[in-house]
Amino acid sequence: MVKDSKKKEKQKESPFKKFLKKRAPIYLAVIAIVIIFIVPELSKGDLESKFPQTLSSEEQDVINILMDYNGPNKKGLTVYDAITSQIDNEYPNEKIYDNKKTNVIISVTKLENDEYQVILDFDSYKEDFHYDWNVNIKSKNIEGNDEDSKYIINLVDFYD
Repeated sequence: MVKDSKKKEKQKESPFKKFLKKRAPIYLAVIAIVIIFIVPELSKGDLESKFPQTLSSEEQDVINILMDYNGPNKKGLTVYDAITSQIDNEYPNEKIYDNKKTNVIISVTKLENDEYQVILDFDSYKEDFHYDWNVNIKSKNIEGNDEDSKYIINLVDFYD
């Protein structure tokens, strides 16, 4: 009778359970790799995540025109990429956007009919960046009002 019950127990074990028992360490290893390496990269902060969320749709359109500007040749580097590159060069191997002292302030002011002034201030514990541009939303022309802003526009315009 004891032998019959052991046979029934072996027969009751489903093929799915056997499959999981054999491969459980592999699945755990894959899950651990995903959690350790992929999740932090996906949750990594960026400059855009620090932009204020209280902008009107018109202001957001002006900022999109500015950040997507990629020069007269329309290839390669954008203003957003150039600013991000400058910040990354200043803070190598740091998660600067996750730092509590990092703050990005953007103000958009209407100057004339189609002309806006965009001021972007990046403040952190180590370095501050200040940019001031005039953006024409019809012609999509962008002009820097200070040296740093002009440098970014020149970098984008002459990127090859």
